[in-house]
Amino acid sequence: MAESILISHPSSLFSTTTTTTSISNLRPSHHEIQPYFTGKPISLRCQAVAGTGAGPTSPAATPTPIKRKNRYEMENLTTWLLKQEQAGHIDAELTIVLSSISLACKQIASLLQRSSIINLTGAQGTMNIQGEDQKKLDVISNELFCNCLRSSGRTGIIASEEEDVPVAVEETDSGNYIVVFDPIDGSANIDIALTTGSIFGIYAPDEQCLVDYDNDTLDEAKEKCIVSVCQPGSNLLAAGYCLYSSSVVFTVSIGNGVHGFTLDPAYGEFVLTHEDIKIPKSGRIYSFNEGNFDLWDSKLQNYLNHLRKPGGPNGKPYSGRYIGCLVGEIHRMLLYGGIYGNPKNEKAKSGNLRLLYECAPMSYLVEQAGGKATDGVQRILDIQPDQIHQRTPIFIGSPDEIDKLATYLA
Repeated sequence: MAESILISHPSSLFSTTTTTTSISNLRPSHHEIQPYFTGKPISLRCQAVAGTGAGPTSPAATPTPIKRKNRYEMENLTTWLLKQEQAGHIDAELTIVLSSISLACKQIASLLQRSSIINLTGAQGTMNIQGEDQKKLDVISNELFCNCLRSSGRTGIIASEEEDVPVAVEETDSGNYIVVFDPIDGSANIDIALTTGSIFGIYAPDEQCLVDYDNDTLDEAKEKCIVSVCQPGSNLLAAGYCLYSSSVVFTVSIGNGVHGFTLDPAYGEFVLTHEDIKIPKSGRIYSFNEGNFDLWDSKLQNYLNHLRKPGGPNGKPYSGRYIGCLVGEIHRMLLYGGIYGNPKNEKAKSGNLRLLYECAPMSYLVEQAGGKATDGVQRILDIQPDQIHQRTPIFIGSPDEIDKLATYLA
């Protein structure tokens, strides 16, 4: 229904011209408005004009309320986990385990930010089980992770890249989840303040490793732990990483998508900033350590040569990016797409990355976001590990890019 407003201004400060303006859904009424600068009333008459269309009482004329997000409204990790628990996606014990991991990540982030100030840069002077030199923060971060997981009371087995064997936690009232983790990924970047991260994966409780120290010898206890930890990535209940860079981002999946939380230093809380991340189906970024190019298989070399050639919608080659930190590579890929590869070579027949602590959790995340991960022959999540520190080649990223790689490796 079309309507009009008739406004007249008796004051000499206004023109005597009458202005008519169309407006909708106003009922006939009469108002006196007192301008503060004249002391004289202005007559405002709203008069309905006959016509067709929805009237003011018609359902079609009722505007749909628009829900606007309060600029102060934000959802933190704790609230999100509780919602997932209420929805039945996880149980209370897994909520506690994930919260304890996020606490360890906050502590590590704080130490990294102050590492040069408090003399936490440089080597520890020790080597891990793989024969790699340990940084000071490798050792400290490992202890932080272990302490947070033990204190949760819901962890049965802890397996770290920095430990020789899995550690069985004393039997708890409930939970007994198996947690595998790399406390500091890309630790070579610490001393130069570049990107680092933490990686974790969580498996279901396993009764084989509820160790009774009164009846089992230490060797038997270790054997039970190793057997229960060596599970394929397809058994993961949850996995994630924490990126330490210009911001601290905790990214997690519990089997219903991938979600990212950014640490707000003002509140000390992880705030939901990347909801339901979906990796692009393709991308124009590749990430390989091309210093090993001459050590790779000729099929892989042909694939990389193809990426370097001009092509695609803009006639340009792929962009090469290499951070030297798996967490940083995967984080970029989840948002921008592309492919990351750490293949086997003449000097590393089984690849460089650990299956349990790095490849399986990251493959779980990427698949949850719609991507793919393979060792060049089979899906990473289908590999049954034989050893807790087993290594594997990996190619991971956008589905179209992994499919293209497969055509070269076939």
